[in-house]
Amino acid sequence: MIFFSLIKESISALLSNKLRTFLTVLGMMMGVASVITIVSTVEGMQQSMEDTFNTMGQNTLTVTRFGIVTSMNDYLERLKRKKLTRELIPKIEEGCPDCEMVGAEGYAYSHIKVGAERLRWVQVSGETPNNLDMRDLDVAQGRYLSWEDDRRRRKVAFIGHVVYEKFFEGEDPINRKIKLGREEFTVIGVAEKIGGLFGSDFDEFVTIPLSTHQKIYHQPGNPVNLIIKVKSAAVRENAIDQVRVVLRSTRRVPFDAEDDFEILTPDAILGFINDITKGFRVLLMALPLLSIVVGGIVIMNIMMISVTERTREIGIRKAIGASRKNILYQFLFESIIVSVMGGAIGVIFGVYFGSLILTSYMDIFITPTAMGIILGVGISTAVGLFFGIYPAMRASRLSPVKALSHET
Repeated sequence: MIFFSLIKESISALLSNKLRTFLTVLGMMMGVASVITIVSTVEGMQQSMEDTFNTMGQNTLTVTRFGIVTSMNDYLERLKRKKLTRELIPKIEEGCPDCEMVGAEGYAYSHIKVGAERLRWVQVSGETPNNLDMRDLDVAQGRYLSWEDDRRRRKVAFIGHVVYEKFFEGEDPINRKIKLGREEFTVIGVAEKIGGLFGSDFDEFVTIPLSTHQKIYHQPGNPVNLIIKVKSAAVRENAIDQVRVVLRSTRRVPFDAEDDFEILTPDAILGFINDITKGFRVLLMALPLLSIVVGGIVIMNIMMISVTERTREIGIRKAIGASRKNILYQFLFESIIVSVMGGAIGVIFGVYFGSLILTSYMDIFITPTAMGIILGVGISTAVGLFFGIYPAMRASRLSPVKALSHET
């Protein structure tokens, strides 16, 4: 009974100062809403990264000349390496029994033009037709490249979703013409939407046969990246070793020298990106927590003012039998109620508005998470308890005689 009576009196005291209570709840609400929104955003970005790199295929290896370059010195040093070429494909197929298929890809950038419309500096990749089978990439319309396209060096193009939306949205793009630089290509297919990451849109691309790509762009030595699909995750490490042996032998790398190529897996790339974005994600998580702490300080300040204003009331309560514990609990309950109310409203706002607003402006799907909700409610309750203890203890220690003689 005493417990419910204290809650009732705490609510009554809060309602007697509606504006003060509203502003305090508002501050806590904004802090909690920002926690939920930021946590959901960070987890949404993480999931988006994982989904994006999963399109590479978990059992797919990429062999590159440069690998992940972290400095200009690294780049200049790796620039001295021999280029990887398409001629390495049959050698890897022969020397890697755990490899299911091997392909290649080359890259360039070009302007795309359809009529008066243009897209500038779009990635144009030249690929072997089996690349589609090595990656989780779906065809939305038409078809992908064929071996006949590659053998005959046909000028056919498989386009990304952004290119489709720019030039052909609402129309049938199949057999339509596009110009890559000065060369005219026929569209044969459109890829399913992939998404983007950190401002880069992975749907802005055009894929053409590798043989056509090498003929048109005339890159010295016709360098490529090698794409390799292993038979299963269980043999992936064995396959990496087999590929390494083949390449070192073919490229005549001395036994005591380092590899002059890099073998990348989706896990390694994702791990590298996670490492370089870790500080950014921690900062994003810390900022809303600071706002909640500020809200807690506001709660403590308001409760100190409340204790001062209600000194005579405290004296009267003590005079008629209220214990120090009763006074302590009453003011502590007021602090916790304010913070929990702010936390609850903040959860609702963060779940139904914050995440939805961000989803509409960011190219990733953001969904409120249990972690964000638990953090928001838990932190708001803890803040109310922590910052309410001192004012409540001060109120409970007031002498009844001094409190009754206090002039308001």
